[in-house]
Amino acid sequence: MDTHSLFLRVPRKEIAYLKFIIESYEGMAVIRTKDPYQAMVEVMIAPGWEKEVEALLEDLQKEIPMERVEGEE
Repeated sequence: MDTHSLFLRVPRKEIAYLKFIIESYEGMAVIRTKDPYQAMVEVMIAPGWEKEVEALLEDLQKEIPMERVEGEE
């Protein structure tokens, strides 16, 4: 399965919450921490879920400050 990745920087204390919310949507996306010191996470999005993930992240930005960053695909 080819996934599309987004890289985000979020407050460290919010990583677990973000992971819980994203992964509660079964099969949509998975999150892994790329750099715990810089609080950078990779959101690996399943094919066909890109729009839903974008909408969810946009909504979550009301609660969690996040910044998109460049990362390795």
